[in-house]
Amino acid sequence: MILPVVMAGGSGTRLWPLSRSNYPKQFLTLSGDKTMLQNTLNRLNGLEHSPAMLICNEEHRFIAAEQVRQLGIEHSGIFLEPVGRNTAPAIALAALKAIEQGEDPLLLVLAADHVIENTLAFQKSVTQATDLAKQGKLVTFGIIGNKPETGYGYIKCGEQYQSGFVVERFVEKPDLETAQKYIADGGYYWNSGMFLFKASRYLHELKLHRPDIYDACQKAIAIQNSDMDFIRVDKEAFEVCPDESVDYAVMEHTQDAVVVPMDAGWSDVGGFAALWEVSTKDDNGNAFTGDVKAVDTKNTLVMGEDKLVATVGVENLVIVNTKDALLVAHKDKSQHVKSIVQQLKNEQRPEAIMHREVYRPWGKYDSVDSGKRFQVKRITVKPGAKLSVQMHHHRAEHWIVVSGTAKVQIDDTEQFVTENESVYIPITAVHALENPGKVDLELIEVQSGSYLGEDDIVRFEDRYGRVK
Repeated sequence: MILPVVMAGGSGTRLWPLSRSNYPKQFLTLSGDKTMLQNTLNRLNGLEHSPAMLICNEEHRFIAAEQVRQLGIEHSGIFLEPVGRNTAPAIALAALKAIEQGEDPLLLVLAADHVIENTLAFQKSVTQATDLAKQGKLVTFGIIGNKPETGYGYIKCGEQYQSGFVVERFVEKPDLETAQKYIADGGYYWNSGMFLFKASRYLHELKLHRPDIYDACQKAIAIQNSDMDFIRVDKEAFEVCPDESVDYAVMEHTQDAVVVPMDAGWSDVGGFAALWEVSTKDDNGNAFTGDVKAVDTKNTLVMGEDKLVATVGVENLVIVNTKDALLVAHKDKSQHVKSIVQQLKNEQRPEAIMHREVYRPWGKYDSVDSGKRFQVKRITVKPGAKLSVQMHHHRAEHWIVVSGTAKVQIDDTEQFVTENESVYIPITAVHALENPGKVDLELIEVQSGSYLGEDDIVRFEDRYGRVK
Protein backbone atom coordinates (compact mmCIF):
# COMPACT_ATOMS: atom_id res chain seq x y z
CA MET A 1 0.00 0.00 0.00
CA ILE A 2 1.15 3.53 -0.74
CA LEU A 3 1.57 5.91 2.20
CA PRO A 4 1.74 9.49 0.91
CA VAL A 5 4.20 11.62 2.87
CA VAL A 6 3.48 15.29 2.23
CA MET A 7 6.29 17.67 3.06
CA ALA A 8 4.54 20.83 4.23
CA GLY A 9 7.43 22.53 6.00
CA GLY A 10 9.52 25.43 4.84
CA SER A 11 8.86 29.16 4.77
CA GLY A 12 9.82 30.34 1.31
CA THR A 13 10.53 33.99 0.63
CA ARG A 14 10.25 34.14 -3.15
CA LEU A 15 6.48 34.79 -3.16
CA TRP A 16 6.47 37.61 -0.58
CA PRO A 17 4.20 39.41 0.27
CA LEU A 18 1.76 36.57 -0.45
CA SER A 19 3.98 34.11 1.40
CA ARG A 20 5.24 34.91 4.91
CA SER A 21 7.24 32.87 7.43
CA ASN A 22 4.10 32.14 9.45
CA TYR A 23 1.94 31.51 6.35
CA PRO A 24 4.10 30.15 3.50
CA LYS A 25 3.05 29.33 -0.04
CA GLN A 26 1.93 25.72 0.57
CA PHE A 27 -1.04 27.12 2.52
CA LEU A 28 -1.96 29.74 -0.09
CA THR A 29 -4.70 29.57 -2.72
CA LEU A 30 -2.83 30.46 -5.91
CA SER A 31 -5.20 28.87 -8.42
CA GLY A 32 -8.79 27.67 -8.17
CA ASP A 33 -10.48 27.55 -4.78
CA LYS A 34 -8.10 25.20 -2.94
CA THR A 35 -4.73 25.79 -1.33
CA MET A 36 -1.56 24.16 -2.67
CA LEU A 37 -1.58 21.68 0.21
CA GLN A 38 -5.21 20.80 -0.46
CA ASN A 39 -4.54 20.36 -4.18
CA THR A 40 -1.65 18.03 -3.33
CA LEU A 41 -3.95 15.86 -1.19
CA ASN A 42 -6.80 15.91 -3.72
CA ARG A 43 -4.35 14.80 -6.42
CA LEU A 44 -4.15 11.44 -4.66
CA ASN A 45 -7.84 10.68 -5.30
CA GLY A 46 -7.93 7.70 -7.65
CA LEU A 47 -4.77 6.07 -6.29
CA GLU A 48 -4.95 3.24 -3.78
CA HIS A 49 -3.31 4.71 -0.72
CA SER A 50 -3.46 5.02 3.03
CA PRO A 51 -4.39 8.38 4.58
CA ALA A 52 -1.52 10.81 4.02
CA MET A 53 1.06 11.66 6.64
CA LEU A 54 2.03 15.34 6.83
CA ILE A 55 5.30 16.83 8.02
CA CYS A 56 5.43 20.49 8.99
CA ASN A 57 6.87 22.73 11.67
CA GLU A 58 5.39 23.78 14.97
CA GLU A 59 4.29 27.25 13.83
CA HIS A 60 2.17 25.87 10.98
CA ARG A 61 0.50 22.96 12.77
CA PHE A 62 -2.96 24.43 13.15
CA ILE A 63 -3.05 25.77 9.59
CA ALA A 64 -2.14 22.34 8.21
CA ALA A 65 -4.68 20.54 10.40
CA GLU A 66 -7.45 22.99 9.49
CA GLN A 67 -6.82 22.71 5.76
CA VAL A 68 -6.99 18.91 5.95
CA ARG A 69 -10.18 19.18 8.03
CA GLN A 70 -11.76 21.40 5.38
CA LEU A 71 -11.30 18.62 2.82
CA GLY A 72 -13.14 16.17 5.08
CA ILE A 73 -10.44 13.51 4.73
CA GLU A 74 -8.45 11.44 7.21
CA HIS A 75 -4.72 11.63 7.72
CA SER A 76 -2.13 9.35 9.31
CA GLY A 77 -0.77 12.03 11.60
CA ILE A 78 0.99 15.37 11.37
CA PHE A 79 4.66 15.20 12.31
CA LEU A 80 5.94 18.41 13.89
CA GLU A 81 9.63 19.05 13.31
CA PRO A 82 11.09 20.89 16.33
CA VAL A 83 13.61 22.46 13.93
CA GLY A 84 13.99 22.30 10.16
CA ARG A 85 16.50 19.66 9.08
CA ASN A 86 15.66 19.25 5.38
CA THR A 87 14.06 16.32 3.59
CA ALA A 88 16.31 13.35 4.44
CA PRO A 89 15.55 13.42 8.21
CA ALA A 90 11.88 14.26 7.62
CA ILE A 91 11.39 11.22 5.40
CA ALA A 92 13.28 9.11 7.93
CA LEU A 93 10.76 10.06 10.63
CA ALA A 94 7.88 8.99 8.41
CA ALA A 95 9.60 5.71 7.51
CA LEU A 96 10.44 4.92 11.14
CA LYS A 97 6.86 5.66 12.21
CA ALA A 98 5.48 3.32 9.53
CA ILE A 99 7.86 0.51 10.54
CA GLU A 100 7.01 1.12 14.20
CA GLN A 101 3.36 0.44 13.35
CA GLY A 102 4.29 -2.94 11.87
CA GLU A 103 4.01 -1.85 8.25
CA ASP A 104 6.42 -1.42 5.36
CA PRO A 105 4.49 0.76 2.91
CA LEU A 106 5.67 2.43 -0.25
CA LEU A 107 6.36 6.03 0.75
CA LEU A 108 5.16 8.46 -1.90
CA VAL A 109 7.08 11.59 -0.97
CA LEU A 110 5.46 14.79 -2.24
CA ALA A 111 6.03 18.49 -1.70
CA ALA A 112 2.94 20.42 -0.64
CA ASP A 113 3.82 23.47 -2.75
CA HIS A 114 3.99 22.11 -6.31
CA VAL A 115 1.56 22.75 -9.15
CA ILE A 116 0.61 19.75 -11.30
CA GLU A 117 -1.89 20.56 -14.01
CA ASN A 118 -2.55 17.02 -15.26
CA THR A 119 -3.58 14.78 -12.37
CA LEU A 120 -4.12 11.71 -14.56
CA ALA A 121 -0.59 11.96 -15.96
CA PHE A 122 0.77 12.31 -12.42
CA GLN A 123 -1.12 9.22 -11.29
CA LYS A 124 0.01 7.26 -14.36
CA SER A 125 3.66 7.92 -13.50
CA VAL A 126 3.08 6.92 -9.87
CA THR A 127 1.41 3.68 -11.00
CA GLN A 128 4.30 2.92 -13.35
CA ALA A 129 6.74 3.47 -10.50
CA THR A 130 4.91 1.18 -8.06
CA ASP A 131 6.30 -2.12 -9.38
CA LEU A 132 9.82 -0.69 -9.38
CA ALA A 133 9.48 0.42 -5.75
CA LYS A 134 8.09 -2.98 -4.75
CA GLN A 135 11.25 -4.53 -6.23
CA GLY A 136 13.37 -2.41 -3.90
CA LYS A 137 14.23 0.40 -6.28
CA LEU A 138 14.34 4.00 -5.06
CA VAL A 139 12.30 5.88 -7.62
CA THR A 140 12.50 9.57 -8.36
CA PHE A 141 10.20 11.31 -10.83
CA GLY A 142 11.85 13.24 -13.64
CA ILE A 143 9.90 16.03 -15.28
CA ILE A 144 10.00 16.13 -19.07
CA GLY A 145 11.23 19.70 -19.59
CA ASN A 146 9.91 21.85 -22.42
CA LYS A 147 12.49 24.62 -22.13
CA PRO A 148 15.95 25.28 -20.69
CA GLU A 149 15.38 25.98 -17.01
CA THR A 150 18.14 27.25 -14.72
CA GLY A 151 16.05 27.12 -11.56
CA TYR A 152 15.87 23.32 -11.33
CA GLY A 153 18.36 20.53 -10.81
CA TYR A 154 18.50 17.84 -13.50
CA ILE A 155 18.64 14.04 -13.63
CA LYS A 156 20.79 12.36 -16.30
CA CYS A 157 19.21 9.05 -17.22
CA GLY A 158 21.11 5.94 -18.22
CA GLU A 159 19.85 2.71 -19.73
CA GLN A 160 16.18 1.85 -19.65
CA TYR A 161 15.00 -0.29 -16.75
CA GLN A 162 11.41 -1.56 -17.13
CA SER A 163 9.13 1.51 -16.95
CA GLY A 164 11.97 3.85 -16.00
CA PHE A 165 15.64 4.53 -16.47
CA VAL A 166 18.67 3.93 -14.32
CA VAL A 167 19.81 7.22 -12.78
CA GLU A 168 23.24 7.98 -14.19
CA ARG A 169 23.78 11.09 -12.09
CA PHE A 170 22.12 14.09 -10.48
CA VAL A 171 23.12 17.51 -11.79
CA GLU A 172 23.09 20.85 -9.95
CA LYS A 173 21.16 23.84 -11.30
CA PRO A 174 22.94 24.73 -14.56
CA ASP A 175 23.62 28.01 -16.30
CA LEU A 176 21.51 28.84 -19.37
CA GLU A 177 23.94 27.48 -21.94
CA THR A 178 24.25 24.16 -20.10
CA ALA A 179 20.47 23.94 -19.64
CA GLN A 180 20.01 24.44 -23.38
CA LYS A 181 22.36 21.53 -24.03
CA TYR A 182 20.43 19.34 -21.61
CA ILE A 183 17.12 20.02 -23.34
CA ALA A 184 18.65 19.48 -26.79
CA ASP A 185 20.26 16.21 -25.66
CA GLY A 186 16.94 14.78 -24.45
CA GLY A 187 18.49 12.50 -21.88
CA TYR A 188 17.92 14.84 -18.96
CA TYR A 189 14.88 15.47 -16.79
CA TRP A 190 14.07 18.19 -14.30
CA ASN A 191 14.47 16.95 -10.74
CA SER A 192 10.95 17.12 -9.27
CA GLY A 193 11.83 16.25 -5.67
CA MET A 194 9.12 13.56 -5.63
CA PHE A 195 9.99 9.97 -4.70
CA LEU A 196 8.55 6.49 -4.24
CA PHE A 197 10.29 3.73 -2.27
CA LYS A 198 9.72 1.18 0.46
CA ALA A 199 10.12 2.55 3.96
CA SER A 200 12.57 -0.22 4.84
CA ARG A 201 14.64 0.31 1.69
CA TYR A 202 14.98 4.01 2.38
CA LEU A 203 16.06 3.39 5.96
CA HIS A 204 18.55 0.74 4.81
CA GLU A 205 20.15 3.14 2.33
CA LEU A 206 20.11 6.02 4.82
CA LYS A 207 21.81 3.89 7.47
CA LEU A 208 24.37 2.76 4.89
CA HIS A 209 25.27 6.19 3.54
CA ARG A 210 24.36 8.58 6.38
CA PRO A 211 24.34 6.66 9.67
CA ASP A 212 24.54 9.97 11.56
CA ILE A 213 21.14 11.05 10.21
CA TYR A 214 19.68 7.58 10.78
CA ASP A 215 20.86 7.44 14.39
CA ALA A 216 19.64 10.96 15.21
CA CYS A 217 16.18 10.23 13.80
CA GLN A 218 15.96 6.93 15.66
CA LYS A 219 16.76 8.67 18.94
CA ALA A 220 14.30 11.48 18.19
CA ILE A 221 11.38 9.20 17.41
CA ALA A 222 12.12 6.97 20.41
CA ILE A 223 10.56 9.70 22.58
CA GLN A 224 7.21 10.66 21.05
CA ASN A 225 4.40 12.82 22.31
CA SER A 226 1.02 12.68 20.58
CA ASP A 227 -1.16 15.77 20.95
CA MET A 228 -4.49 15.91 19.09
CA ASP A 229 -3.55 15.49 15.39
CA PHE A 230 0.14 16.05 16.04
CA ILE A 231 3.17 13.82 16.61
CA ARG A 232 6.12 15.43 18.34
CA VAL A 233 9.59 13.91 18.59
CA ASP A 234 12.43 14.58 21.01
CA LYS A 235 13.72 18.08 20.29
CA GLU A 236 17.18 17.62 21.75
CA ALA A 237 17.87 14.50 19.70
CA PHE A 238 16.51 16.00 16.48
CA GLU A 239 18.43 19.25 16.85
CA VAL A 240 21.76 17.42 16.50
CA CYS A 241 20.61 15.74 13.27
CA PRO A 242 22.49 17.01 10.19
CA ASP A 243 20.59 19.26 7.78
CA GLU A 244 20.58 17.32 4.51
CA SER A 245 18.34 16.72 1.51
CA VAL A 246 17.30 13.23 0.45
CA ASP A 247 19.15 13.79 -2.85
CA TYR A 248 22.51 14.37 -1.16
CA ALA A 249 22.01 11.88 1.68
CA VAL A 250 20.69 8.90 -0.27
CA MET A 251 19.74 9.27 -3.93
CA GLU A 252 23.19 10.33 -5.17
CA HIS A 253 24.84 7.36 -3.45
CA THR A 254 22.46 4.43 -3.82
CA GLN A 255 22.99 1.87 -6.57
CA ASP A 256 19.23 1.38 -6.92
CA ALA A 257 18.06 4.83 -8.06
CA VAL A 258 15.60 4.77 -10.96
CA VAL A 259 13.90 7.72 -12.65
CA VAL A 260 10.37 7.49 -14.02
CA PRO A 261 9.44 10.25 -16.50
CA MET A 262 6.47 12.50 -15.74
CA ASP A 263 4.80 14.90 -18.16
CA ALA A 264 2.04 16.41 -16.05
CA GLY A 265 2.37 20.21 -16.26
CA TRP A 266 4.59 20.34 -13.18
CA SER A 267 6.02 23.48 -11.57
CA ASP A 268 7.45 24.17 -8.14
CA VAL A 269 6.22 27.79 -8.44
CA GLY A 270 9.61 29.03 -7.31
CA GLY A 271 8.77 32.68 -7.89
CA PHE A 272 6.32 35.10 -9.45
CA ALA A 273 7.59 34.50 -12.99
CA ALA A 274 6.76 30.80 -12.55
CA LEU A 275 3.39 31.69 -11.03
CA TRP A 276 2.62 33.87 -14.05
CA GLU A 277 3.53 31.00 -16.37
CA VAL A 278 1.08 28.53 -14.77
CA SER A 279 -1.73 31.10 -14.40
CA THR A 280 -4.63 31.59 -16.80
CA LYS A 281 -3.85 34.61 -18.98
CA ASP A 282 -5.90 36.91 -21.21
CA ASP A 283 -5.17 37.79 -24.84
CA ASN A 284 -2.51 40.29 -23.73
CA GLY A 285 -0.68 37.75 -21.59
CA ASN A 286 -1.97 39.22 -18.35
CA ALA A 287 -2.87 37.13 -15.28
CA PHE A 288 -5.16 39.06 -12.93
CA THR A 289 -6.57 38.10 -9.53
CA GLY A 290 -8.87 40.37 -7.57
CA ASP A 291 -10.31 43.74 -8.57
CA VAL A 292 -8.06 44.84 -11.45
CA LYS A 293 -8.55 47.41 -14.21
CA ALA A 294 -5.93 47.57 -16.95
CA VAL A 295 -5.21 49.79 -19.97
CA ASP A 296 -2.39 49.07 -22.41
CA THR A 297 -0.97 46.39 -20.11
CA LYS A 298 0.84 43.27 -21.32
CA ASN A 299 2.42 40.12 -19.85
CA THR A 300 1.80 41.32 -16.31
CA LEU A 301 0.81 39.49 -13.13
CA VAL A 302 -1.50 41.46 -10.81
CA MET A 303 -2.83 40.04 -7.56
CA GLY A 304 -5.13 42.34 -5.58
CA GLU A 305 -6.45 41.42 -2.18
CA ASP A 306 -8.59 44.19 -0.68
CA LYS A 307 -8.62 47.15 -3.03
CA LEU A 308 -8.84 48.11 -6.70
CA VAL A 309 -5.53 47.85 -8.58
CA ALA A 310 -5.27 49.83 -11.83
CA THR A 311 -2.45 49.66 -14.39
CA VAL A 312 -1.76 51.88 -17.39
CA GLY A 313 0.94 51.40 -20.01
CA VAL A 314 3.01 48.75 -18.23
CA GLU A 315 4.54 45.48 -19.38
CA ASN A 316 6.26 42.48 -17.76
CA LEU A 317 5.51 43.57 -14.21
CA VAL A 318 4.54 41.75 -11.03
CA ILE A 319 2.15 43.74 -8.84
CA VAL A 320 1.00 42.11 -5.61
CA ASN A 321 -1.21 43.98 -3.18
CA THR A 322 -2.00 42.58 0.27
CA LYS A 323 -3.64 44.27 3.24
CA ASP A 324 -0.30 45.44 4.65
CA ALA A 325 2.21 45.42 1.78
CA LEU A 326 2.55 46.24 -1.91
CA LEU A 327 5.14 44.70 -4.23
CA VAL A 328 6.00 46.11 -7.65
CA ALA A 329 8.74 44.27 -9.53
CA HIS A 330 9.90 43.58 -13.06
CA LYS A 331 8.93 40.00 -13.86
CA ASP A 332 12.50 39.14 -14.88
CA LYS A 333 13.81 40.42 -11.53
CA SER A 334 11.10 39.02 -9.28
CA GLN A 335 13.42 36.32 -7.88
CA HIS A 336 15.20 39.09 -5.99
CA VAL A 337 12.18 39.71 -3.76
CA LYS A 338 13.95 37.55 -1.17
CA SER A 339 16.39 40.46 -0.74
CA ILE A 340 13.48 42.62 0.40
CA VAL A 341 12.45 39.93 2.87
CA GLN A 342 15.98 39.85 4.26
CA GLN A 343 15.91 43.62 4.76
CA LEU A 344 12.61 43.32 6.61
CA LYS A 345 14.01 40.57 8.83
CA ASN A 346 17.11 42.63 9.58
CA GLU A 347 14.85 45.50 10.65
CA GLN A 348 12.60 43.08 12.60
CA ARG A 349 9.59 44.17 10.60
CA PRO A 350 6.48 42.05 11.22
CA GLU A 351 5.66 42.03 7.49
CA ALA A 352 8.41 39.45 6.99
CA ILE A 353 6.79 37.06 9.43
CA MET A 354 3.02 37.38 9.33
CA HIS A 355 0.11 38.83 7.42
CA ARG A 356 -2.23 41.41 8.85
CA GLU A 357 -4.73 38.56 8.96
CA VAL A 358 -3.47 35.82 11.30
CA TYR A 359 -4.89 32.29 11.58
CA ARG A 360 -5.31 30.56 14.92
CA PRO A 361 -6.68 27.09 15.82
CA TRP A 362 -9.97 28.68 16.88
CA GLY A 363 -10.32 30.95 13.81
CA LYS A 364 -8.52 34.13 12.79
CA TYR A 365 -8.05 37.81 13.48
CA ASP A 366 -7.39 40.81 11.25
CA SER A 367 -5.51 43.79 12.73
CA VAL A 368 -7.65 46.53 11.24
CA ASP A 369 -6.01 49.58 12.86
CA SER A 370 -3.51 50.51 15.55
CA GLY A 371 -1.95 53.55 17.14
CA LYS A 372 -0.43 54.74 20.37
CA ARG A 373 -2.13 52.83 23.21
CA PHE A 374 -4.85 51.22 21.03
CA GLN A 375 -5.38 48.40 18.54
CA VAL A 376 -8.49 47.28 16.67
CA LYS A 377 -9.00 43.69 15.50
CA ARG A 378 -11.76 41.88 13.65
CA ILE A 379 -12.01 38.42 15.23
CA THR A 380 -13.67 35.34 13.72
CA VAL A 381 -14.29 32.31 15.98
CA LYS A 382 -15.33 29.01 14.40
CA PRO A 383 -18.46 27.22 15.68
CA GLY A 384 -17.68 25.28 18.84
CA ALA A 385 -14.24 26.85 19.20
CA LYS A 386 -12.91 28.56 22.30
CA LEU A 387 -9.98 30.87 22.91
CA SER A 388 -7.73 30.08 25.84
CA VAL A 389 -8.61 31.14 29.38
CA GLN A 390 -6.17 34.03 29.76
CA MET A 391 -5.36 37.43 31.20
CA HIS A 392 -3.33 40.51 30.26
CA HIS A 393 -1.11 42.64 32.47
CA HIS A 394 -1.08 45.76 30.32
CA ARG A 395 -4.28 46.04 28.31
CA ALA A 396 -8.05 46.12 28.66
CA GLU A 397 -10.37 44.95 25.90
CA HIS A 398 -13.81 45.86 24.54
CA TRP A 399 -15.65 43.21 22.51
CA ILE A 400 -18.52 44.23 20.18
CA VAL A 401 -20.37 41.30 18.58
CA VAL A 402 -21.09 41.82 14.88
CA SER A 403 -22.72 38.45 14.14
CA GLY A 404 -23.33 35.23 16.04
CA THR A 405 -23.41 34.70 19.79
CA ALA A 406 -20.45 34.82 22.17
CA LYS A 407 -20.14 32.99 25.47
CA VAL A 408 -17.90 35.20 27.60
CA GLN A 409 -16.18 34.36 30.87
CA ILE A 410 -14.84 37.23 33.01
CA ASP A 411 -13.33 36.05 36.28
CA ASP A 412 -16.09 34.01 37.98
CA THR A 413 -19.02 35.11 35.81
CA GLU A 414 -20.29 33.88 32.44
CA GLN A 415 -22.65 35.66 30.06
CA PHE A 416 -23.92 35.47 26.49
CA VAL A 417 -23.32 38.45 24.24
CA THR A 418 -25.25 38.65 20.98
CA GLU A 419 -25.30 40.88 17.90
CA ASN A 420 -24.96 44.63 18.55
CA GLU A 421 -24.06 44.01 22.21
CA SER A 422 -20.67 44.60 23.83
CA VAL A 423 -18.68 43.64 26.89
CA TYR A 424 -15.65 45.11 28.70
CA ILE A 425 -12.69 43.06 30.01
CA PRO A 426 -10.57 44.99 32.55
CA ILE A 427 -6.80 44.68 32.87
CA THR A 428 -5.77 41.47 34.77
CA ALA A 429 -9.29 39.98 34.52
CA VAL A 430 -9.18 36.24 33.75
CA HIS A 431 -11.35 35.81 30.67
CA ALA A 432 -12.30 33.51 27.80
CA LEU A 433 -14.30 33.72 24.59
CA GLU A 434 -16.28 30.84 23.10
CA ASN A 435 -18.59 30.37 20.13
CA PRO A 436 -21.42 28.06 21.28
CA GLY A 437 -23.36 28.49 18.04
CA LYS A 438 -23.54 26.84 14.62
CA VAL A 439 -22.23 29.78 12.56
CA ASP A 440 -19.06 31.87 12.74
CA LEU A 441 -18.86 34.38 15.56
CA GLU A 442 -17.56 37.74 14.36
CA LEU A 443 -16.68 40.57 16.69
CA ILE A 444 -14.64 43.74 16.87
CA GLU A 445 -12.02 43.87 19.60
CA VAL A 446 -10.68 47.23 20.77
CA GLN A 447 -7.55 46.93 22.90
CA SER A 448 -6.29 49.84 24.99
CA GLY A 449 -3.30 50.03 27.30
CA SER A 450 0.40 50.70 27.68
CA TYR A 451 1.53 47.54 25.86
CA LEU A 452 -0.43 45.65 23.18
CA GLY A 453 1.96 42.89 22.09
CA GLU A 454 0.78 39.32 21.55
CA ASP A 455 3.24 38.15 24.21
CA ASP A 456 1.17 39.88 26.92
CA ILE A 457 -0.98 36.76 27.23
CA VAL A 458 -0.93 34.56 30.33
CA ARG A 459 -2.77 31.32 29.50
CA PHE A 460 -4.38 29.19 32.20
CA GLU A 461 -6.35 26.66 30.12
CA ASP A 462 -6.26 25.87 26.43
CA ARG A 463 -7.89 23.27 24.18
CA TYR A 464 -5.03 23.41 21.70
CA GLY A 465 -2.07 22.46 23.87
CA ARG A 466 -0.63 25.96 24.22
CA VAL A 467 -0.37 25.90 28.02
CA LYS A 468 2.93 24.43 29.18
